[in-house]
Amino acid sequence: MKNNNQQLNWILNRRQTLALFRVAGTAILVGCLPRKFQSVQAQSSLPGCVISPEQTEGPYFVDEKLKRSDIRSDPADGSVKEGVPLQLTLRVSQVNNTQCQPLANAIVDIWHCDALGLYSDVEDPRFNTIGKKFLRGYQVTDVNGTVQFTTIYPGWYQGRTVHIHFKVRTEGTSNQSYEFTSQLYFDDAISDRVYTQAPYASKGQRTLKNAQDGIFNNGGQQLLLNLTKTSQGYAATFDIGMQIA
Repeated sequence: MKNNNQQLNWILNRRQTLALFRVAGTAILVGCLPRKFQSVQAQSSLPGCVISPEQTEGPYFVDEKLKRSDIRSDPADGSVKEGVPLQLTLRVSQVNNTQCQPLANAIVDIWHCDALGLYSDVEDPRFNTIGKKFLRGYQVTDVNGTVQFTTIYPGWYQGRTVHIHFKVRTEGTSNQSYEFTSQLYFDDAISDRVYTQAPYASKGQRTLKNAQDGIFNNGGQQLLLNLTKTSQGYAATFDIGMQIA
């Protein structure tokens, strides 16, 4: 109970700090119902809006400015992180009144831990990976608001369920910048199957699942990835509807 209280207090303090320093603008994710569009071409390319809550950035974000689609390797030495392959597609749209339109030229970062629960380029009581840059990177959305990443199924670490962090940044009118940060989650049953394989299995049985994670319980059900099995691993597409004010 003490650890859970400490975790929640840290989250609240983190959010209060971010709120104080957010001066350039705000962005939220909202939902919209499917509707008909005048342009058939636009209709075929528009991503669907989904209700997705903002969640904490966490302590491990590093703005590496590392533009790449395949984030498995470490540019420092060329090594590649082992794990079950994951193809992740994110489709970002902007909500204008009642319409959703693809948001082009948005910067989308993702970052997550490796199969053994370690993040790159950070110093932590559990590890020091300063100088490493594995499992981090960004892409810029195309005309359809889409970015694609090749990565691995994330591992787990004490105090959290399985997740991937993402951040969307864009330039608005009058040179205002907008930012949205949240997390993506995985079905517990799939994670259990993945973690029986190497190298995940060497870490032992995980200690926390979705229902026990305080951050997941603050909207994580709306951030679950719908995974599809592929010949090598898994694939998922997630739609982000963003209202920029």
